[in-house]
Amino acid sequence: MRTVSSSLDFALRLADAADEITSARFRAQDLKVARKPDRTPVTDADTAVEDTIRAMITERFPDDDIAGEERGGEIGSGRTWVIDPIDGTKNFLRGVPAWATLISLVIDREPVVGVVSAPALAKRWFAEATEGAYTDDGRKLSVSGVLSLDDAYLSTTHLGSWVDFHSREAYLRLVDACWENRAFGDFWQHCLVAEGVIDVAAEAIVNPWDVAAVEIIVKEAGGRFTDLKGTDTFLGGSALSTNGHLHDAVLAKLSS
Repeated sequence: MRTVSSSLDFALRLADAADEITSARFRAQDLKVARKPDRTPVTDADTAVEDTIRAMITERFPDDDIAGEERGGEIGSGRTWVIDPIDGTKNFLRGVPAWATLISLVIDREPVVGVVSAPALAKRWFAEATEGAYTDDGRKLSVSGVLSLDDAYLSTTHLGSWVDFHSREAYLRLVDACWENRAFGDFWQHCLVAEGVIDVAAEAIVNPWDVAAVEIIVKEAGGRFTDLKGTDTFLGGSALSTNGHLHDAVLAKLSS
């Protein structure tokens, strides 16, 4: 495997610690599940992972900020570690193996390191600025070369979120323009864009910890990542990953 920076190496060690916790709790008969104020679920594994990662960061980088799904925090100037302890909690609690821990180091609101670790899929994706994106078997990632929406493979999350947060009609226009569509959802669809096996991943509603890590992975694989308005940010409340060639055409379908 290629040489990694100290920050990426540390992020990978954070992912190792997270995997140990999540793998032990996945499909556990005594898994504890609660409902947050926004009615999304949280398990004892979510909180255990975030607390463990926070403790490791505080010990190693006491001056760094931390923002996570379960314990909060702000993303401002300087260094901030952005954590989603389990992206795909609904999958996790139902026993579906498509879930992951997402870890990103953000400097001045720009992701510079990203790690997505999905132990139940036996997959890990990671990237750092200017150094490319890779899987944990050392394979360098590269987006697809598909040039037309007619040939594009599209993925999204729950269709109902488009009704509530964007436009169901706009999404259906995009679906109709594409060759194929599925709902792989969450982190996985963006990582599949980075791998070049699908071409477009679109989400009508996201939080920063949902996409900080995948943004840099997609970009370092040669793709493009914006919000649904086309703004180059993971802080826009929505997410669009593409192979780059298709990005403007997707934005036109979603805005027309």
